[in-house]
Amino acid sequence: MNPRPTALIAEDESLLAEHLRSELAALWPDLDIVAMAPHGQAAVEAALAKQPDICFLDIRMPGMSGLEAAAALTEDWPQGQPLPLLVFVTAYDQYALQAFEHAAADYVLKPVQRERLSQCCARLQSALSARAQPQQPAHDAVQQLRELLNSTQLLQSLNPGSPAGTASSTAPLRLLQVAVGNSIVMLPVDEVIYFEAADKYVRVLTAQREYLVRISLRELLPQLDAQRFWQVHRSLVVRSDAIARAERDEASRLSLVLHERPERLGVSRLYAHLFKAL
Repeated sequence: MNPRPTALIAEDESLLAEHLRSELAALWPDLDIVAMAPHGQAAVEAALAKQPDICFLDIRMPGMSGLEAAAALTEDWPQGQPLPLLVFVTAYDQYALQAFEHAAADYVLKPVQRERLSQCCARLQSALSARAQPQQPAHDAVQQLRELLNSTQLLQSLNPGSPAGTASSTAPLRLLQVAVGNSIVMLPVDEVIYFEAADKYVRVLTAQREYLVRISLRELLPQLDAQRFWQVHRSLVVRSDAIARAERDEASRLSLVLHERPERLGVSRLYAHLFKAL
Protein backbone atom coordinates (compact mmCIF):
# COMPACT_ATOMS: atom_id res chain seq x y z
CA MET A 1 0.00 0.00 0.00
CA ASN A 2 1.28 3.50 -0.85
CA PRO A 3 2.43 5.08 2.48
CA ARG A 4 1.49 8.52 1.19
CA PRO A 5 -2.17 9.47 0.80
CA THR A 6 -3.19 9.82 -2.84
CA ALA A 7 -5.68 12.06 -4.63
CA LEU A 8 -7.27 12.73 -7.98
CA ILE A 9 -8.33 16.15 -9.24
CA ALA A 10 -11.14 16.38 -11.81
CA GLU A 11 -11.55 19.89 -13.23
CA ASP A 12 -12.24 20.94 -16.82
CA GLU A 13 -10.63 24.38 -16.43
CA SER A 14 -6.89 23.75 -16.56
CA LEU A 15 -5.90 26.93 -14.71
CA LEU A 16 -8.21 26.10 -11.81
CA ALA A 17 -6.94 22.52 -11.76
CA GLU A 18 -3.32 23.64 -11.57
CA HIS A 19 -4.17 26.21 -8.89
CA LEU A 20 -5.82 23.53 -6.76
CA ARG A 21 -2.85 21.22 -7.27
CA SER A 22 -0.35 23.91 -6.21
CA GLU A 23 -2.39 24.89 -3.16
CA LEU A 24 -2.64 21.27 -2.06
CA ALA A 25 1.13 20.89 -2.52
CA ALA A 26 1.69 23.85 -0.21
CA LEU A 27 -0.84 22.81 2.43
CA TRP A 28 -0.33 19.04 2.36
CA PRO A 29 3.11 18.17 0.95
CA ASP A 30 2.67 14.44 1.64
CA LEU A 31 -0.44 14.24 -0.55
CA ASP A 32 0.40 12.55 -3.86
CA ILE A 33 -1.72 13.79 -6.78
CA VAL A 34 -1.82 10.64 -8.91
CA ALA A 35 -4.16 11.88 -11.68
CA MET A 36 -5.59 15.04 -13.23
CA ALA A 37 -8.81 14.55 -15.21
CA PRO A 38 -10.37 17.12 -17.59
CA HIS A 39 -13.91 15.71 -17.44
CA GLY A 40 -16.13 13.28 -15.54
CA GLN A 41 -15.59 10.17 -17.65
CA ALA A 42 -11.81 10.60 -17.51
CA ALA A 43 -12.10 11.01 -13.74
CA VAL A 44 -13.96 7.73 -13.40
CA GLU A 45 -11.47 5.85 -15.57
CA ALA A 46 -8.44 7.31 -13.79
CA ALA A 47 -9.89 6.74 -10.33
CA LEU A 48 -10.71 3.10 -11.08
CA ALA A 49 -7.17 2.60 -12.39
CA LYS A 50 -5.31 4.49 -9.63
CA GLN A 51 -7.71 3.92 -6.70
CA PRO A 52 -6.86 7.18 -4.89
CA ASP A 53 -7.76 7.86 -1.28
CA ILE A 54 -9.41 11.19 -2.18
CA CYS A 55 -11.23 12.56 -5.23
CA PHE A 56 -11.62 16.31 -5.75
CA LEU A 57 -14.53 16.51 -8.22
CA ASP A 58 -15.70 19.65 -9.99
CA ILE A 59 -19.49 19.63 -9.97
CA ARG A 60 -20.07 21.05 -13.46
CA MET A 61 -17.96 19.30 -16.11
CA PRO A 62 -18.60 18.44 -19.76
CA GLY A 63 -20.63 15.28 -20.25
CA MET A 64 -20.61 13.61 -16.85
CA SER A 65 -20.99 15.92 -13.85
CA GLY A 66 -19.04 15.53 -10.63
CA LEU A 67 -22.05 13.97 -8.92
CA GLU A 68 -22.55 11.53 -11.80
CA ALA A 69 -18.85 10.65 -11.74
CA ALA A 70 -19.11 9.99 -8.00
CA ALA A 71 -22.14 7.77 -8.56
CA ALA A 72 -20.30 5.85 -11.29
CA LEU A 73 -17.33 5.30 -8.98
CA THR A 74 -19.61 4.10 -6.21
CA GLU A 75 -21.20 1.56 -8.54
CA ASP A 76 -18.01 0.33 -10.24
CA TRP A 77 -15.59 0.42 -7.31
CA PRO A 78 -14.00 -2.97 -6.49
CA GLN A 79 -15.80 -4.85 -3.75
CA GLY A 80 -13.95 -4.81 -0.46
CA GLN A 81 -11.91 -1.70 -1.27
CA PRO A 82 -12.69 1.50 0.67
CA LEU A 83 -14.29 4.17 -1.49
CA PRO A 84 -12.39 7.44 -1.92
CA LEU A 85 -13.25 10.40 0.26
CA LEU A 86 -15.22 12.77 -1.98
CA VAL A 87 -14.62 16.51 -2.06
CA PHE A 88 -16.84 18.50 -4.41
CA VAL A 89 -15.49 21.68 -5.95
CA THR A 90 -18.41 24.01 -6.58
CA ALA A 91 -19.33 27.54 -7.58
CA TYR A 92 -22.96 27.13 -6.54
CA ASP A 93 -24.99 29.12 -4.08
CA GLN A 94 -25.88 28.58 -0.45
CA TYR A 95 -28.67 26.09 -1.22
CA ALA A 96 -26.14 23.71 -2.74
CA LEU A 97 -23.69 24.27 0.10
CA GLN A 98 -26.38 23.44 2.65
CA ALA A 99 -27.02 20.18 0.82
CA PHE A 100 -23.33 19.26 0.90
CA GLU A 101 -23.07 20.09 4.60
CA HIS A 102 -26.24 18.16 5.45
CA ALA A 103 -24.85 15.07 3.73
CA ALA A 104 -21.48 15.39 5.51
CA ALA A 105 -19.64 15.67 2.19
CA ASP A 106 -16.85 18.19 2.16
CA TYR A 107 -16.72 20.86 -0.51
CA VAL A 108 -14.45 23.65 -1.72
CA LEU A 109 -16.01 26.80 -3.09
CA LYS A 110 -14.62 28.35 -6.27
CA PRO A 111 -12.37 30.26 -6.43
CA VAL A 112 -10.45 28.11 -3.98
CA GLN A 113 -9.37 29.99 -0.86
CA ARG A 114 -6.33 28.70 1.04
CA GLU A 115 -7.91 29.00 4.48
CA ARG A 116 -10.96 26.95 3.47
CA LEU A 117 -8.80 24.38 1.66
CA SER A 118 -6.64 24.07 4.78
CA GLN A 119 -9.76 23.21 6.80
CA CYS A 120 -10.71 20.67 4.15
CA CYS A 121 -7.25 19.06 4.29
CA ALA A 122 -7.44 18.78 8.07
CA ARG A 123 -10.84 17.13 7.80
CA LEU A 124 -9.57 14.68 5.19
CA GLN A 125 -6.51 13.82 7.26
CA SER A 126 -8.75 13.10 10.23
CA ALA A 127 -11.02 10.90 8.11
CA LEU A 128 -8.08 8.94 6.71
CA SER A 129 -6.68 8.42 10.22
CA ALA A 130 -10.07 7.19 11.44
CA ARG A 131 -10.29 4.83 8.46
CA ALA A 132 -6.98 3.25 9.50
CA GLN A 133 -8.37 2.45 12.96
CA PRO A 134 -10.54 -0.72 12.82
CA GLN A 135 -12.45 0.25 15.95
CA GLN A 136 -13.53 3.56 14.41
CA PRO A 137 -16.76 3.77 12.35
CA ALA A 138 -15.95 3.80 8.63
CA HIS A 139 -16.54 6.85 6.47
CA ASP A 140 -19.77 5.93 4.67
CA ALA A 141 -19.24 7.42 1.21
CA VAL A 142 -22.19 5.45 -0.14
CA GLN A 143 -24.63 6.97 2.36
CA GLN A 144 -23.08 10.39 1.83
CA LEU A 145 -23.56 10.24 -1.92
CA ARG A 146 -27.05 8.76 -1.62
CA GLU A 147 -28.17 11.72 0.49
CA LEU A 148 -26.59 14.16 -1.94
CA LEU A 149 -28.35 12.64 -4.94
CA ASN A 150 -31.65 12.69 -3.06
CA SER A 151 -31.32 16.37 -2.15
CA THR A 152 -34.05 18.33 -3.93
CA GLN A 153 -32.40 21.64 -3.07
CA LEU A 154 -29.16 20.51 -4.62
CA LEU A 155 -30.78 19.28 -7.82
CA GLN A 156 -32.69 22.53 -8.22
CA SER A 157 -29.49 24.52 -7.68
CA LEU A 158 -27.62 22.51 -10.29
CA ASN A 159 -30.46 22.47 -12.82
CA PRO A 160 -32.71 25.51 -12.34
CA GLY A 161 -35.95 25.11 -14.24
CA SER A 162 -35.34 21.42 -14.85
CA PRO A 163 -38.03 18.72 -14.38
CA ALA A 164 -36.44 17.87 -11.02
CA GLY A 165 -37.74 21.10 -9.67
CA THR A 166 -41.33 20.63 -10.83
CA ALA A 167 -41.94 16.88 -10.84
CA SER A 168 -43.59 16.86 -7.42
CA SER A 169 -46.32 19.28 -8.58
CA THR A 170 -47.28 17.40 -11.76
CA ALA A 171 -48.98 14.05 -12.29
CA PRO A 172 -46.67 11.12 -13.09
CA LEU A 173 -46.26 10.15 -16.73
CA ARG A 174 -48.95 7.66 -17.85
CA LEU A 175 -48.33 7.34 -21.59
CA LEU A 176 -45.04 7.24 -23.44
CA GLN A 177 -45.05 8.27 -27.09
CA VAL A 178 -42.72 5.92 -28.95
CA ALA A 179 -41.78 6.17 -32.63
CA VAL A 180 -42.06 2.83 -34.46
CA GLY A 181 -41.39 3.23 -38.17
CA ASN A 182 -43.83 5.84 -39.46
CA SER A 183 -46.14 5.45 -36.47
CA ILE A 184 -46.29 6.84 -32.95
CA VAL A 185 -47.22 4.14 -30.44
CA MET A 186 -48.98 5.32 -27.27
CA LEU A 187 -47.33 3.00 -24.77
CA PRO A 188 -48.88 2.84 -21.26
CA VAL A 189 -46.10 3.31 -18.73
CA ASP A 190 -47.70 0.57 -16.63
CA GLU A 191 -46.60 -1.94 -19.29
CA VAL A 192 -42.93 -1.01 -18.98
CA ILE A 193 -40.78 -3.52 -17.06
CA TYR A 194 -37.68 -1.34 -16.96
CA PHE A 195 -35.84 1.55 -18.57
CA GLU A 196 -32.15 1.41 -19.43
CA ALA A 197 -29.93 4.34 -20.44
CA ALA A 198 -28.22 3.94 -23.82
CA ASP A 199 -26.13 7.00 -24.75
CA LYS A 200 -28.61 9.74 -25.72
CA TYR A 201 -31.50 7.28 -25.74
CA VAL A 202 -33.41 5.13 -23.28
CA ARG A 203 -34.24 1.50 -23.98
CA VAL A 204 -37.83 0.78 -22.95
CA LEU A 205 -38.49 -2.89 -22.18
CA THR A 206 -41.97 -4.39 -21.89
CA ALA A 207 -42.76 -8.09 -21.42
CA GLN A 208 -42.71 -8.71 -25.18
CA ARG A 209 -41.00 -5.78 -26.90
CA GLU A 210 -38.17 -3.28 -26.80
CA TYR A 211 -38.41 0.36 -27.86
CA LEU A 212 -35.87 3.16 -28.14
CA VAL A 213 -36.82 6.65 -26.99
CA ARG A 214 -34.78 9.77 -27.70
CA ILE A 215 -34.60 11.13 -24.15
CA SER A 216 -32.03 10.83 -21.40
CA LEU A 217 -32.76 8.81 -18.28
CA ARG A 218 -32.02 11.93 -16.25
CA GLU A 219 -34.86 13.76 -18.05
CA LEU A 220 -37.26 10.83 -17.88
CA LEU A 221 -36.81 9.85 -14.24
CA PRO A 222 -38.53 12.91 -12.65
CA GLN A 223 -41.61 12.24 -14.79
CA LEU A 224 -42.11 8.73 -13.39
CA ASP A 225 -44.01 7.67 -10.28
CA ALA A 226 -41.22 7.22 -7.75
CA GLN A 227 -43.34 4.80 -5.72
CA ARG A 228 -43.59 2.41 -8.68
CA PHE A 229 -40.37 2.98 -10.60
CA TRP A 230 -37.17 2.48 -8.65
CA GLN A 231 -33.73 3.48 -9.80
CA VAL A 232 -31.44 0.52 -9.03
CA HIS A 233 -28.37 1.63 -10.98
CA ARG A 234 -27.31 4.88 -12.62
CA SER A 235 -28.46 3.40 -15.95
CA LEU A 236 -31.47 1.33 -14.79
CA VAL A 237 -34.98 2.13 -13.54
CA VAL A 238 -37.29 -0.83 -12.89
CA ARG A 239 -41.02 -1.07 -12.15
CA SER A 240 -41.12 -2.32 -8.57
CA ASP A 241 -44.03 -4.75 -9.01
CA ALA A 242 -42.22 -6.35 -11.98
CA ILE A 243 -39.53 -7.63 -9.58
CA ALA A 244 -39.94 -11.24 -8.48
CA ARG A 245 -37.03 -11.30 -6.03
CA ALA A 246 -33.60 -9.88 -5.23
CA GLU A 247 -30.66 -12.27 -4.84
CA ARG A 248 -27.08 -11.90 -3.59
CA ASP A 249 -24.17 -13.84 -5.03
CA GLU A 250 -21.07 -15.05 -3.17
CA ALA A 251 -19.44 -11.61 -3.58
CA SER A 252 -22.55 -9.94 -2.04
CA ARG A 253 -23.52 -8.38 -5.38
CA LEU A 254 -27.27 -7.88 -5.64
CA SER A 255 -29.32 -8.73 -8.74
CA LEU A 256 -33.02 -8.74 -9.57
CA VAL A 257 -35.09 -11.56 -11.04
CA LEU A 258 -38.09 -10.28 -13.01
CA HIS A 259 -41.56 -11.75 -13.48
CA GLU A 260 -41.85 -11.27 -17.23
CA ARG A 261 -38.30 -10.83 -18.53
CA PRO A 262 -35.50 -13.47 -18.56
CA GLU A 263 -32.56 -11.15 -17.90
CA ARG A 264 -31.25 -10.27 -14.46
CA LEU A 265 -30.70 -6.64 -13.51
CA GLY A 266 -27.71 -5.65 -11.42
CA VAL A 267 -28.26 -3.40 -8.40
CA SER A 268 -25.48 -1.00 -7.47
CA ARG A 269 -24.42 -0.56 -3.86
CA LEU A 270 -25.78 2.98 -4.03
CA TYR A 271 -29.34 1.58 -4.27
CA ALA A 272 -28.96 -1.70 -2.36
CA HIS A 273 -30.75 -0.16 0.64
CA LEU A 274 -34.04 -0.47 -1.32
CA PHE A 275 -33.96 -4.23 -0.81
CA LYS A 276 -34.13 -5.13 2.86
CA ALA A 277 -36.24 -7.88 4.36
CA LEU A 278 -38.90 -6.74 6.84
